[in-house]
Amino acid sequence: MRWDFIFFVTGALMACVGLSMLPALGFSLYYGEGGLMPLALSAGLTCMAGATLLLAFRERSRRAPLSHREGMAITALAWIAAGLCGALPFYFAGTFGNFTDCLFESLSGFTTTGASVLTDIEVQPRGLLFWRSLTHWLGGMGIIVLSLAILPFLGIGGMQLYKAEVPGPTPDKLRPRVKDTAAVLWKVYLLLTAAQTVLLMLGGMDFFDSLCHTFGTVATGGFSTKNASIGYYQSAYIELVITVFMLLAGVNFTLHYLALKGRLSDVWRNPELKFYLAIFLAFFAIITVSLTLSGGQDNLPRAALDSAFQTASILTTTGYATANFEVWPALTQAILLLCMFIGGSAGSTAGGMKCMRILLLLRQSYQEIIRLIHPRAVVHVKFGGRVVPGDVMGGVWGFSVLWLGLLFLSVFLVAASGVDLMTSFTSVLACIGNIGPGLGSVGPAENYAHLPTFAKWVLLWCMLLGRLEIYTVIVLFVPEFYRK
Repeated sequence: MRWDFIFFVTGALMACVGLSMLPALGFSLYYGEGGLMPLALSAGLTCMAGATLLLAFRERSRRAPLSHREGMAITALAWIAAGLCGALPFYFAGTFGNFTDCLFESLSGFTTTGASVLTDIEVQPRGLLFWRSLTHWLGGMGIIVLSLAILPFLGIGGMQLYKAEVPGPTPDKLRPRVKDTAAVLWKVYLLLTAAQTVLLMLGGMDFFDSLCHTFGTVATGGFSTKNASIGYYQSAYIELVITVFMLLAGVNFTLHYLALKGRLSDVWRNPELKFYLAIFLAFFAIITVSLTLSGGQDNLPRAALDSAFQTASILTTTGYATANFEVWPALTQAILLLCMFIGGSAGSTAGGMKCMRILLLLRQSYQEIIRLIHPRAVVHVKFGGRVVPGDVMGGVWGFSVLWLGLLFLSVFLVAASGVDLMTSFTSVLACIGNIGPGLGSVGPAENYAHLPTFAKWVLLWCMLLGRLEIYTVIVLFVPEFYRK
């Protein structure tokens, strides 16, 4: 592999991360709060480090075709570098007592996990809070895709980076070139961001809070500027707006593009979208009934709104909260736990196993039952009217087994650090699924600050695995990956 070329591209991405700290500097200047110098120092150091790599490796065969192995290496290294650079503002500001917590908060943002170690959010300078939310927005569609859209001078062709970074087993190629595809996706992303920001401001939020909560919504991240998250506002209108946009963010962004082009029939025919909406509506109805009958909410409209918000929040792996669902009936908690496994759609900013994989696994399981009844029948798994190739199904099964295996291995490691089993299981699930809140001592009313340092490093590993969909990280530890 051409490590010089890999470092060149990683340097360009680090420079982008440094430049992206400038808007946070603007908010620090505007509000006149602390955080200005830490952000300025962090931006300067990050840009210098990126520029150093760019200058050192600028003449090293940039135009040669990018191999899939180089694409995966760039993706993994870029996310690690982004997490490290993004931690610098917290470190220089003294937000946390150690660098582990700084890195945890930063990588939780870039991976759109939203698992926070901040114990008091509202006392933090707004410049740092803006940077914290901006990491969500940058990570939502991916700093790799962003760079392909705005840095064509890198000369990277092909689908390698796009496949390595974009969530989902089969990324759709909307345009002939990756750069054009990235531009289309980011236009949709910007449109959703602008629309939600305006709607939240109409509901009474100021511009700063509207923008930060929009970043957390469209990126399905969940960082809030308030200790009580969305519950702070006590506004049905704000909760409805965020619920709708969480659901939109959990939809394959290709479908948003098709809808904007007027191809609504193509959108509605998508099997994954139907499955995604069916899951949401079914779980929403069950939780609403359960809350009402159990006395958890004596007000049906309030029960319905809480149910819709939390179901959307967990299913799309956003992690915002309007209520403490740990005090809800056991049935509702079980359903929310199931939502953590499923996640949003492939090609969305959501995490989890993804609805497409779950749907394909269910369909193949059904076909196996049919094959038992009719041993000589020729049956195929179909998606959207097309037969799913065997290698795709093999990839889905391989990913699912590896995802579950790493989940349980990580649970054992976290539990070995002295954390109770419920907290260990749900914290790992919340991090590998990029969700944020879990159950036990990491529920919606708590955070991750109290966990042992070893457990936090395991969870950092889980965040990366979940955001980069396992393989991009795991291959770095396979010796064959480095051989010619």
